[in-house]
Amino acid sequence: MTPGRPGDNAGPPRLPPRRAGPPAALVEVVGMLCVLVGLIVVFGLLTEHFFSRTTFYMIAAQVPDAAIAAVGMTFVLIIAGIDLSVGSVLALGGAVLGVAIVRWHVPVPLAVSACLAVGLLCGAVNGLVTVAWRLPSFIVTLGMLEVARGATMTVLDSRTAYVGSAIEGISEAAFLYLPVPFVLALLTVAGGQLVLTYTAFGRHVVAVGSSEETARLCGVNVPAVKLRVFALCGLLASLAGVMQVSRAASANPNAGTGFELETIAAVVIGGTSLMGGRGSVVRSFFGVMIIAVLTSGLAQLGVQDPTKRIITGLVIVAAVVLDYYRQRLGRRPA
Repeated sequence: MTPGRPGDNAGPPRLPPRRAGPPAALVEVVGMLCVLVGLIVVFGLLTEHFFSRTTFYMIAAQVPDAAIAAVGMTFVLIIAGIDLSVGSVLALGGAVLGVAIVRWHVPVPLAVSACLAVGLLCGAVNGLVTVAWRLPSFIVTLGMLEVARGATMTVLDSRTAYVGSAIEGISEAAFLYLPVPFVLALLTVAGGQLVLTYTAFGRHVVAVGSSEETARLCGVNVPAVKLRVFALCGLLASLAGVMQVSRAASANPNAGTGFELETIAAVVIGGTSLMGGRGSVVRSFFGVMIIAVLTSGLAQLGVQDPTKRIITGLVIVAAVVLDYYRQRLGRRPA
């Protein structure tokens, strides 16, 4: 028997391993950063005063409430849910905060705690009803939208409560030349991303959004994860209410109208999938910043509000279409 030559039974030749590229998440963050910088450059060239400290400070002062709420909305969308009540919960939390300070003369820390408790309760109710009766979160949170808005008008007697300097100091304070609410928003975004990326809860959130049945078979308590996510979203919506009340120095019964759409838009522009299972808190923050820069730049160009809404809507649709093709490319076999 003729001995085989070395390598006869070694199988097909192995290709050299491909050099790993940068992580996809990093590429997407860099891409969004490039879009944001590009918008700033374009508006800086087209307008006279966009490149100014005042403009950037105004943008930084206006985005904290949307950025904070976007963190909670990111978690909700990742589990393939949706929360349409964040605007009304924001208003209800702000109403409780304003009334507690103005009418009940409660110290500011306790008033803020009451505001956050209201948001946490609303979010927990959303999650409990969604889980207990297995109802679509769209319907449940739509109901909460009306309930919280009605409660807001009842608490405020359908009138604006002017809080004044008792809470205004939060928005006027600065840290490293940045408004304190903006710094708090950055800390919230960083904390949300760390939880989503490095904790068991974050991994369970992604697992539930990818496939509830698979997550259940792997030992994940799916109802508990959903309940916690909706409670977190309500809590952050009320925290956004604190930011808004401090900026306006008043609690308005109509505050947060349409806020849920703005928040969802920012999260979708940030690349979080409406189908669940994929998303990033950091990219949602960039989505908030892109909308804020776009709105501010169009305003300085003298674009009327209807036109601004059309442009913003087109940007949202474009982001969803890009997300669709990105998912198709991700599923294509190599």
